[in-house]
Amino acid sequence: MQAFRPAVLVLVLASPLWHPSTALAQAPVPSERVTFDEAVRRAVEKNPSAAIAAAGILRAEGLLLDARSAARLQVNGLVTTTTLNTGVEFQGTTVSPQNQATASLDVRMPLYAPARWARTKQAEDTKLVAQASADEIRRQTSLATADAYLTILARRRVVDANQRARDDAAAHFDYAHELLERGAGSRLNELRAQQEVSIDEGLLEASRNALYRAQEALGVLLVADGPVDASEEPLFAVPSEIPPLQAGPWRTDLKLLATQQKAAERILSDSGKDRLPYFDVAFQPSSTYPAQFFVPQNSWRLITQLSVPIFDSGERRALKIERQAAVDESRANYTRAETQARSDVRTARESIASADRALASAKAAADQARQVVDITNISFRAGGATNIEVIDAEGRARNSDIAVAVAEDNLRRARLDLLTALGQFPR
Repeated sequence: MQAFRPAVLVLVLASPLWHPSTALAQAPVPSERVTFDEAVRRAVEKNPSAAIAAAGILRAEGLLLDARSAARLQVNGLVTTTTLNTGVEFQGTTVSPQNQATASLDVRMPLYAPARWARTKQAEDTKLVAQASADEIRRQTSLATADAYLTILARRRVVDANQRARDDAAAHFDYAHELLERGAGSRLNELRAQQEVSIDEGLLEASRNALYRAQEALGVLLVADGPVDASEEPLFAVPSEIPPLQAGPWRTDLKLLATQQKAAERILSDSGKDRLPYFDVAFQPSSTYPAQFFVPQNSWRLITQLSVPIFDSGERRALKIERQAAVDESRANYTRAETQARSDVRTARESIASADRALASAKAAADQARQVVDITNISFRAGGATNIEVIDAEGRARNSDIAVAVAEDNLRRARLDLLTALGQFPR
């Protein structure tokens, strides 16, 4: 039984069904490929976040119309029917009819309403906040799409690196197996080569799955029914010199915070208007049928009303304190965000320089590792190198290729970060 096992192993290893090239299944093919600009455009247009932002603007428009209507002319009609158990008559004349209908209008117009007028301006600020929020949502959607797109490119590079490593390992295994069959090799060398193939196959499968997940993520952002692939490498043209940052907000997130701060400051400044009087006039015509004995059939009255707030047990003071706290918080949020934004610019600029240097080193290392693989293979075939040295060289070459992919991804992201920090992406 012990002598039979090696023969079985050799037979299995020699079978074409076992060969590494048949070990991995192909990942699902994406339904479409898009360019970087097309991906960003489609995400902004079709992603549900954009619809949510549009709904926020529409809601703010409704609040604005509601606030405006409260400070404008109001006309309301009223029809009342009255039925008594019995009518009242006096000397044959109806004093109170049993059935009576009354129609009246209430035409009301505020003449002096500073608190309501202030709420109209506040509603306008709310609409501006909603619009700024929509711009920021579009920016976040664009950044998420860009991240998914760049992730696809990076993971595709990793797949390519693992594919090359697997192919090199498979070629080495084939040679080790051939040597064993000719009696010039050893079973140990063949197993080592086989182990390296198995490791590379596992890494290749994991990298393919990671690539597919990134394509699915891009498909979700584009509201596509399936994974979407990246078709090109975007060119992020960064300025050679960083222009001085303007004093005001230069990015959508800063504009949103600045708009929120302005809205909070307006509400605080309008706090004094809550103590001012409210004056309105109302015109109320009415018609009654049938007319009562002591009441004319058609009549009208003009009413003027002045409402003066006198004492509210501290309610307005409490509201002012809350509004002051909202202003302080919005100012602090903007200051923090602006400080972080300026830091983002400096960090991205230095990251580009560092990523450039790292990429150059990674490419040099990958080229050197590839030469080592070639030389080691030639030396192994000539008997000047061991099987372990070949496997070690192949592993280092694989890791060097992956390091290049990572360095390229870091450089692309650093350039995108700089454009984002400067407010130049998305345009």
